[in-house]
Amino acid sequence: QVQLVESGGGLVQPGGSLRLSCAASGFTFSSYGMNWYRQAPGKERELVATITNSGGSTSYTDSVKGRFTISRDNAKNTVYLQMNSLKPEDTAVYYCYARFGSWGQGTQVTVSS
Repeated sequence: QVQLVESGGGLVQPGGSLRLSCAASGFTFSSYGMNWYRQAPGKERELVATITNSGGSTSYTDSVKGRFTISRDNAKNTVYLQMNSLKPEDTAVYYCYARFGSWGQGTQVTVSS
């Protein structure tokens, strides 16, 4: 049974940092690229960052470049999203996605003073 479980979300002040984790199970994690998406209230789900199965290549949406870093640990079956210099517009539910079509349940990130 495929499972993707996100954690690490919460309330943070503008300029702060959070690290999201997505623990994977039920499939060969090292064989698949992984993505992070986010969805803000009233908006469509947006692709935030991608990473290849080996971790050798990453990409980011323009609004997070230089602030967010996606990484993975294939020994731990986990993908991460390090988020620095957070802004109120980063407030959203963040989802991890395994690139064969499986979603996590999401974790809320709220950036507010």
